[in-house]
Amino acid sequence: MTRAAAIHAASRYFETGGFARDLGALVSHETESQTPDKAAELPRYLEQALIPRLNAMGFTCQIHENPAPDAGPFLVAERIEGDTLPTILTYGHGDVIRAQTDQWRDGLHPFRLVDEGNRLYGRGTADNKGQHLINLAALKAVIDTRGSLGFNSRILVEMGEEMGSPGLSEFCAANTDALAADVLIASDGPRLQSDTPTMFMGARGGISFDLIVDLRDGAHHSGNWGGLLADPAMILAQALATITDARGQIQVPEWRTTSLTDDIRAALRDLPLKGDGGPEIDEDWGQEDLTPAERVFGWNSFAVLAMKSGVPEAPVNAISGHAKAACQLRFVVGTNLDDILPALRRHLDEHGFKDIQIVPHERAFFNATRLPPDHPWVKFVARSLEHTSGKAPHVLPNLAGSLPNEVFADILGLPTVWVPHSYRGCSQHAPNEHVLKSVSHDALTLMAGLFWDIGHTGGPARTAAPA
Repeated sequence: MTRAAAIHAASRYFETGGFARDLGALVSHETESQTPDKAAELPRYLEQALIPRLNAMGFTCQIHENPAPDAGPFLVAERIEGDTLPTILTYGHGDVIRAQTDQWRDGLHPFRLVDEGNRLYGRGTADNKGQHLINLAALKAVIDTRGSLGFNSRILVEMGEEMGSPGLSEFCAANTDALAADVLIASDGPRLQSDTPTMFMGARGGISFDLIVDLRDGAHHSGNWGGLLADPAMILAQALATITDARGQIQVPEWRTTSLTDDIRAALRDLPLKGDGGPEIDEDWGQEDLTPAERVFGWNSFAVLAMKSGVPEAPVNAISGHAKAACQLRFVVGTNLDDILPALRRHLDEHGFKDIQIVPHERAFFNATRLPPDHPWVKFVARSLEHTSGKAPHVLPNLAGSLPNEVFADILGLPTVWVPHSYRGCSQHAPNEHVLKSVSHDALTLMAGLFWDIGHTGGPARTAAPA
């Protein structure tokens, strides 16, 4: 019954093919939450793929209906070993983004696991089936080695994260006792570099909306009406050009945060961002006086996700009556979510674009969260990961992307520590999604070591460092 034995058990699970076999079974469930025809797959994933595994590990499980209409269910599982022991809440989501089946390259299919070189391909391998499978397997390695966890474990799995987690806030607010814990330790998103553990303690928020210029019904001949009819595409382009300057620096005053403080700058200093499967960084894009790490982890960014006026696939000699841009703001702590769109309204009005409509997307918004880098749980987890890997982890104040961390931080009142098990080149939300086998193997050992340390020491409230 040693730490090394638990880590070895997790490693053997990977080396003997158990991880790939079990991941393949999870991937085979076509849990596209954004596709109404797949609604029956969402509870089936919990009933068939997760509950038998958790029951075998000594967890009691219950599926709950979502308080939001037509949204996927929740699974709450728990293993309580003692009233005086710490309780760890773990989270994952079993739904996946749309399959995009016809866009995957030859030999691949979104719902069939394909083992190729250092990669395991399939929808959900990175986001998020592979990640919560790693955490469940690490818990099992500790149970099998020690005979117990040494702490209480609660697990929440939702089936609607890719839709913006509808109903999650309401569900957690109504079940605070069932989800009570000392800390959230969960996994989503990518490592900063694939060969080094990463931690983050929050996430940027995200809000999406359309900007619409709707001037008239139908299009009109550009020869007969050119110079007489206002062009909605030009108006929209001019309006967008006021939101940022030519290098993407935000010009809406309320969107420029004040939360990039000295301690956050220090945490972001020297973090690597280049390479590791992603595109080359555009050094001359974004806020000019910030480092690349500060731009993506400590600042807000505006993006135009899509634009349309007329029929781009088959243009004709006509002035369109309509133009639309789908837009998004990713924002950090210190940005007032409730004032983001009103601030944009004021900005557009001041620049003479009162006729542009701002239409929020139906998808729920995630708010921004951040835990201080010197929090005791952050230090505890970092020491454990370094103990196992021999490398100091990359510690990010928050993820650059968005996830429902505010539910755990603000509603459940928990410190939140995320240990991602993917990498930035994983094609998450795109065709050919995959995980690296090397990262998955490493992550299994890291999480087994972390869960062992929590059970052995009780966590930072009970001891200064993991054994």
